[in-house]
Amino acid sequence: MPSRHEPLARALILACRSRHLMVATAESCTGGKIASALTEIAGSSDVFERGFVTYSNRAKVEMLDVAEELIDEHGAVSEEVAREMALGARNRSRAELAVSVTGIAGPAGGSDEKPVGTVHFVCCGPGSRLVHVEKRYGPKSRAEIRDASTEQALKMLLEAAKSAAKPEAD
Repeated sequence: MPSRHEPLARALILACRSRHLMVATAESCTGGKIASALTEIAGSSDVFERGFVTYSNRAKVEMLDVAEELIDEHGAVSEEVAREMALGARNRSRAELAVSVTGIAGPAGGSDEKPVGTVHFVCCGPGSRLVHVEKRYGPKSRAEIRDASTEQALKMLLEAAKSAAKPEAD
């Protein structure tokens, strides 16, 4: 039985394949669900280069070059850290497209400033274009927040892939 993300993942793979783009993911609260959605599609190795599951702050620093000072100043769940995660994933891979996700899936861990369901996404496309989205999913279950975050990240990657120029025909 295909996952609910299968149509979006398939569309992303086709868009990337037609534009000769590779994708990398940097995931925290989704724990690899974006990479999993992509690799469920046969032939995804044409476009999916690698995924980084950087659940701990130490992993973000070591694997993606996120500055510890940035995490200390803004917190792991922030636009600033999401931006560095996406750039780190792109810089540490052969991918032209990268997406990052960092958030609070709950049920604990939230605060008044960053309640459970707060998730930051950054997608970096070819060149220097960065797109940030902050979602406040509200009172949903951990599974619902992670699922909605996976969907959002795939949508952002698809939009970035579609906006990339197609290579000229030989």
